[in-house]
Amino acid sequence: MLDIHNLSVYFTGRYLFKEISFQVNKGDRIGLIGKNGAGKSTLLKLIVGDESYESGTITYSKSVDVAMLKQDLDFNNDSTLWKEAEKAFEKIARIEKQLAELSLELSEREDYESIEYSKFLEKINEANEQLVILGASQKDASIARVLEGLGFRSEDWEKQTSDFSGGWRMRIELAKLLLKKPDVLLLDEPTNHLDIESIVWLEKFLKTYGGAVILVSHDKAFLNAVCNRSIEIQSAKIYDFKGNYDKYLSQRELMLEQQLAELANQEKEKKRLTDLIEKFRYKSSKAAFAQSLIKKLEKMDDIDLDAISNKTMNFKFPVAPSSGKVVLKLEELEKSFGDKKVLNQVNLELERGDKIAFVGQNGQGKSTLVKCIMNDWTDYSGHLKLGHNVEIAYFAQDQAKKLDISKTVLDTVLDEADTNTRPKVRGLLGAFLFEGEDVDKKVSVLSGGERGRLALCLLLLKPHNLLILDEPTNHLDIQSKEILKQAILDYQGTVIIISHDREFLQGLTEKVLEFRNYQVKELLGDVDYYLEQREFENLKDAEKAKADKLDTAKVVKQGQNEWQSNKELKKLKNKVGKLEREISDLETKIAKCDVELATTVFYEKPQTEQLSFMDKYNDLKELLDKVVEDWETTLELLEEE
Repeated sequence: MLDIHNLSVYFTGRYLFKEISFQVNKGDRIGLIGKNGAGKSTLLKLIVGDESYESGTITYSKSVDVAMLKQDLDFNNDSTLWKEAEKAFEKIARIEKQLAELSLELSEREDYESIEYSKFLEKINEANEQLVILGASQKDASIARVLEGLGFRSEDWEKQTSDFSGGWRMRIELAKLLLKKPDVLLLDEPTNHLDIESIVWLEKFLKTYGGAVILVSHDKAFLNAVCNRSIEIQSAKIYDFKGNYDKYLSQRELMLEQQLAELANQEKEKKRLTDLIEKFRYKSSKAAFAQSLIKKLEKMDDIDLDAISNKTMNFKFPVAPSSGKVVLKLEELEKSFGDKKVLNQVNLELERGDKIAFVGQNGQGKSTLVKCIMNDWTDYSGHLKLGHNVEIAYFAQDQAKKLDISKTVLDTVLDEADTNTRPKVRGLLGAFLFEGEDVDKKVSVLSGGERGRLALCLLLLKPHNLLILDEPTNHLDIQSKEILKQAILDYQGTVIIISHDREFLQGLTEKVLEFRNYQVKELLGDVDYYLEQREFENLKDAEKAKADKLDTAKVVKQGQNEWQSNKELKKLKNKVGKLEREISDLETKIAKCDVELATTVFYEKPQTEQLSFMDKYNDLKELLDKVVEDWETTLELLEEE
């Protein structure tokens, strides 16, 4: 599908890529791995054609379609969410328009026996066949499935795109890309704007994706779940490994061990040759032999030990000053914006040393509650009380953007330091990988990851006993996230973390506060326990709906015993019974279809079989709706009698 051969890119005085080569095949789900600044995002831009390169080639198979999730949004603000999603089906829309024009022309023709009329019918049939192949009949179902999977509700479908925040607009762009289904799908940090449940849905979607996927992500759990291949970018070279992130790590470690062994053997051989040369080079009888050894030494290729930087952030939060036993207490807290209630009767008590995660979709009130705690919002009802001697350190989601870009790295920290911490500033910066000339760089030239590290560094200038961290892992590479996680685990104070990063949260907190449908629910356990409970609740909701329907049917049957003497009522009763049996039969068939749809085997079938199956599936659901409607009407007639 895609072939990259001897690609080289020279950037700011160094090679970003030097003669790298690899192929991308159908079914590949490739995770690009490397530290911030290694060139992962640049490589995606090169593949999609948004960046140029010095030498080499990027060759695409015939008719291959490559698409990338863009960060610059180009929405028509007069469009609704649903209409924006429909733009992914431009080809279907074009054929449907062409078919409508052909049908109109056909209705005006009367040359039924002519060859031209037959050819015209063939043209219409071809257009209809194309629509079948493209899955036109499943378009609406596909849109609904993807939008719901990414966290949109059905009541959002007719909202204007201008009503959505930047994060939700990125979800719309992602939805369009997934619906378009390009042959090669390029994703740069696709989970940044998703909540945990949407990330889990996206994992399942990508694991059965028919084309190829190349993605950049610092979410280790996401890489492990999705990828079957890993390409590491390191020192202008690439290393291609089979398997997900964990398998890459084990293979990488083995490769480095082999390289170290080869290097040790080479150094041993070099020393042997050098000793022989020194021994014989000044003896006339051995001069020719010494010259042959010198040539052999010169021809020896150096073992290219990968220049893997083992530098990672190395820090601990300052010792937390003692606070009262109860650090934070909320009672019946409510917050509204106009007529819209965002927080509804929130109750929470945090004790000294607690670590809690705030999880849930964007816009459900997580950051609003934090702003109430920080006293940025004071027009709430209920009670919010901080405990004795509580000192808060707050890392906002956009903390890195708040840095003064005109300052240097060193000045940024010095200006925030006090007399006690000022002598330790250079050592502190070194712990965050700012060494030597790096401290004199302007903030304006730092990468997103470097700015994130600098913003975290500022948190260590003063001791606090309540840390509030809003998406602290954004733009941090995997190694830096692991160091931050360990620092939080070692911290003796109280921690509130807002994050959608599952792997980062695993084992980090003892409590989870779920924000969902403008309700807040506290769960004891970490993020894995929370996900288990969410799955359980979904199943419980489904069972409850089924039980409610059975209860309704039972009530109807009991009531019908009183009307046996009436012929008309008996007729209605028989109809209800027949319809209930038909509903039960249809629900059983649909349930079997749902089970098949949930398996990977279904998506390995030929497309024609998938289309045929989906046609049958939708016909069953439409029939069920009609039968249920008839059943409800019949019940109303019985109640009137």
